[in-house]
Order: sequence, then structure tokens, then C-alpha cells
Amino acid sequence: MNDMKKNVLLLALLLPLAAGAREATIASPNGQLVVAVSDQGALTYAVTLGGQQMILPSALGFKADFGDFTEGLTITGTKAEHIDRTYEMRQVKQSHMHYVAEQLNIDVENARHQRMTVQFSVSNNDVAFRYLIPRQAKDNPKSAVIRSEATAFRLPDGTTTFLSPQSSAMVGWERTKPSYEEEYKPDAPMDAKSQYGQGYTFPCLFHAPSGWVLISETGVSSQYCGSHLSDYHPLPSEGAGGGFTIAYPMAGENNGMGSTYAGIALPGATPWRTITVGQSLKPIVETTIPYDVVEPLYSLNPSLITSHSSLPYGRYTWSWLIWQDNSINYDDQVKFIDLAAAMGYEFCLVDNWWDKNIGRERMAELSRYAQQKGVSLMLWYNSNGFENDAPQTPRDCMTTNIARDREMAWLQSIGVKGIKVDFFGGDKQETMKLYEDILYDANRYGLQCIFHGCTLPRGWERMYPNYVASEAVLASENVYFSDYHARQEPFQLTMHPFCRNAVGAMDWGGVIMNRHLSKDNRSRHQRQTTDVFEIATAFTNQSAVQCIAMQPNNLDELPAEELDFLRAIPTTWDETRFIDGYPGQYVVLARRHGDRWYIAGLNARQQPLTLTLDLASFGVTRQLNDQADRRGTVTGIAITDLKLKKGQARVTIQPNGGVVIY
Repeated sequence: MNDMKKNVLLLALLLPLAAGAREATIASPNGQLVVAVSDQGALTYAVTLGGQQMILPSALGFKADFGDFTEGLTITGTKAEHIDRTYEMRQVKQSHMHYVAEQLNIDVENARHQRMTVQFSVSNNDVAFRYLIPRQAKDNPKSAVIRSEATAFRLPDGTTTFLSPQSSAMVGWERTKPSYEEEYKPDAPMDAKSQYGQGYTFPCLFHAPSGWVLISETGVSSQYCGSHLSDYHPLPSEGAGGGFTIAYPMAGENNGMGSTYAGIALPGATPWRTITVGQSLKPIVETTIPYDVVEPLYSLNPSLITSHSSLPYGRYTWSWLIWQDNSINYDDQVKFIDLAAAMGYEFCLVDNWWDKNIGRERMAELSRYAQQKGVSLMLWYNSNGFENDAPQTPRDCMTTNIARDREMAWLQSIGVKGIKVDFFGGDKQETMKLYEDILYDANRYGLQCIFHGCTLPRGWERMYPNYVASEAVLASENVYFSDYHARQEPFQLTMHPFCRNAVGAMDWGGVIMNRHLSKDNRSRHQRQTTDVFEIATAFTNQSAVQCIAMQPNNLDELPAEELDFLRAIPTTWDETRFIDGYPGQYVVLARRHGDRWYIAGLNARQQPLTLTLDLASFGVTRQLNDQADRRGTVTGIAITDLKLKKGQARVTIQPNGGVVIY
């Protein structure tokens, strides 16, 4: 930042307003994204991009056991800092991170002269803010209970929403909700009531008149609870009330155990609330803000580091998606290990009931067999406990450090490389501590972790280096369960690059290659997507350990060209670029692995979609596409040379179809 621009920024940090009120402002490095914080009437912030309002004046503050920071607040000072740092990651959408931002600490006092600081970090398309709470001169508490937040997000009139409702607690199958597995509704009005009356799970996507806004949070560890957004509150005629507000966990979560509040030691900080804004969807899809403002909480176990200085990421086979519980036996798992070996995949996931149906002695034998084939096992676990009624075993292996230490030592001894832990109890701080404890202990034993039936990851790929991905989405198992969800798959998978997968790795669970959702590939309902759609999802869905849900029969049934492509799919990315799309309708993304670009597109519309794509900078020459007859019926796949004219290509994606350009 040049000296003249820096001086202008510093002069604007703290300006007097009418009647003694003051305003502090901070601008992004390019000057286009501006946050203004005012103490006039109440402490509020507003966000503009290129002079256009993205967040209207919205409340800041919280209520703690020792003091109220929601009213009567006065700005007492500011401190600015320029942030410019780089770091490396391998398990997200980009490997080399460069975070450049302006940071402003705004000191505030309430009427009792108790103090707190609102810290804003503003990059060119992202706003992150949190509350810093010092020890207080009055009564000098050493800890605090944060009972609620006034933090709000007011969006301009005419904004539409792309939101997933927060479920009620202890409902659904075996009382396992909330599990972040509800359906998104596209382009809904802001004042539409949420399905359960409990608000909406992060992330929350909004289409404002002047652009796009994605709201989420990051940096949630064992030191705080997870939160979500409330239902929309109508705006009052004056002031900054209304909009969407931060909501804490429901009392019934975790089977009623644990507090709905957050407890922190002082001095302490709340998690970061994040706002990504853009005139187009490009900043939404490409944001790295969940990782930019957090730090690793421990070092990666050296046993998890390969010659490529990264975790052993890769692809896994999974019998349970199509063959279900009956497949969790020794002989069937051998078939899926052999499938992984034939495809050159790194892992095979053995799902629930393995301790009952295979047994621990034979599981050690199965792991040895897999390793002889060049495949490593990942094993499923139930997180319970007491959190819900999910009966699957192994149970009670992850709930205490004593149980985890014993179990993970055994896993390490037989060569298992990862665990998938399912059925968590909600977003209370107590549950956040369970996630952290599992991750930390797993790292000690050289295990990487995937979570299912769980909350949204909030910066965890950087905070916990052996963390891989979470489900936290209405995932592929539902395609198996019902024809309705099979028909919804194209909509769902053209939503997630813009919302769920934009802020965290997503284990959606499967590039599904069976035409029918059955072991014999002839009975039950059909998959509604084309083969190329499914292959393209391996690129549009981001997870460093990716499920390729092939079945043994696919080796004989799929064309050689498809098998060759499925063998070559990478799962780690050095760069991601948004090319085109609209949430729930279609998406085209470019991802780079090493020096090779892959451009993948999905079409959820009921008509063919023809796009003219500018591909001059990618060096791509071939495309995998659906082959269709004159009536538009897909008859197979086609691998053809890509025709570029002045760097542009005209590409047609069939309904419920896909394309991969490489």
C-alpha cells in the first residue's frame, strides 16, 4: 500500500459524527471494499463494494455474564495494521495462499466502562471480524460466558437467498439431527420462514441487487460453540435492528447435555464471522477466507507426511453406498480392495458394523491384504456416546481420550490410515471439543479424519492438519435411498460450489457409475445423471480424499475410455478458477493440478446448455463430453479434440450432463 493511500486510510479511521458519535472506516487494499463502523445509537457496521451497499448498517455486540456490549457503546480508539502473509496448503482449492488485507482494531467501551475490541480484517473481496475481550479493570473477571450476540447481517431490499434450514434438535432418524443435511431453496425471498423455525446453517448465500454475498464463520475450535443464522427479522423504520442475526445452538442438541452458551478464558476472542462479496460469483467460489485468518493448532505428525510433503491424499472405494450393510463382510471388502487396486486408488473405506461382521482379528488380516495390494484402509466409527440413538458399531471408541488412545494405537498397529466418524450431536461447545479431541489424538497416531453426520468445518483444514473433509451436506446416500433425491442430484451438485463447498472440503460421497442404484445394476431406481456428469463431479466437488463410488461390475461394464479417465483423476489442487454458472442451474470450474488444468462443467437444466468459454490461458486440447443423437438422447461418451477460435471454445452440456476439458 503506497504512503498516500495509507495516510488517507488512517485519517478516515476515526471521524466525529453528529451528537458526539464517531465512525471508524477501513478499506481493502484496492480501496473498493469498505467497512464503516459507527457508534451512533448502537454499534453498527456497513459494507460497500465499489460504492454499492452489500451489507446495510447492522448491529454488532454481545452479552456476557459480566457485561452487556449491545447498547450504550462508545468507540474509544483504533489501531490499523497491514497484513501480507503467505502459507501453503494441500487439501483445499488452492495450494499457495497469499493473504493481503487491512486490519483495524476498534476499541469500544460500554456504559460501565467495560472494554472490548471489534477486529476487522478486510481483503479485496472478504470481510472477517471477531470480538476481542480483555480482562476488565472493574471486577477483573478471568473468564467469560458469552450468552448471545447482537451480530446481524442486513441485506438490501430485493435480495434473494440460497439457504439450507437448521433442523430442530433430536429429530429425524434415530434422533441424529441437526446434521447439516437439509435441502437448499434457490432464489427465495429474505422473509421466507425457515422450514423448522430454527434459522439457517452456514454458509448462507445471498443475491443482492448489486452482487453476491456469502456469510459464514471460521476459527471455531473447542474454545467456542458453532453458530448459525436466525430467521429474517423485519427491518424497523429506523436504526440498525432487523436482518439475520447470529444464533447459538439449541438447548436440545447433544441430547440436552451441555450449554447453549460459549465459555472463554480472558483475554479471549470469538470466532471470525466472514462475509465474501462480489459483483459476480467468482469471489464466492474462489474465496480462501476460511483459512486466511486462522492458524494451525498443532503440527502434522511426520508419519503422515509423504515424499510429496503432504498427507497421503487420494481416491477411495466404498461398498456401502450401493451394497449397503450386507457388504460389510470380509469377502465383499476384498472385492472393493481389489477394485481400488485395479483402479490405482489409494484407499478403501470399510463402513459400519465391521467390528461385528468382520471382527478385529480378521480386520487386521484384511488390512494386511489391502497393503499387499497397495491400498490402505479407512474405518468407520460411531461418535456416540449419548448424543443420539444411532445404533451402528463400533460405538464408544471415540468418546473419551482413554477409549481413543486404545483404539487408535490398534489402528496404527494394523496399518489403517484414516477414520470416518459419524453421528455427532450438534454445535454446542462440548461437541466442538469432541471434534478437536478426535483430531488431535488421531494425529498422534498418524490417522487422517473424515466426519459425517456432522457440522460444517470452520477453517479446520488449516487448524487441524490431519483433518480432510466433512459431509455436512445432503449427500450421495440419498441418491441411493430414493428416486426423488436421484432426480435432485443435478440441482444439489450445481449448488455446492457456490455455498457449502466454497467454505470447506465436502465429502459428498461418490462419483456414482452404476446406472441403477442396486448391486445387480438392473433393479431399483435409476441414476438420473450421465456418466460424464458423474465424472465431472470429481472436479467440481472438492475433497482431497475423494470417493469414486465405482462397483466391481463397472470394470467390465464401462467403456475403456471412462475407466482410463477415472484412473487419472487427481484430488489435490494448486489453483481453482470460476468460469461460469448459476447456483442450482449449472457450473463450470477450472482446477489445476501441477501443470495440468481440468475444466469441468455440470448442467442441471432440462435443456442442453451451450456456452462460449474463454479457455486461452489454460492450454487445454481435449474434451470428454456426452454423445447425443438428434433427439437429444445421450447415447454414450465422446472424447474429441477441443476446437478453439481465438482462444474460445463453444461447448454444449446435455441436460443432467457434464463436460471435462483437459
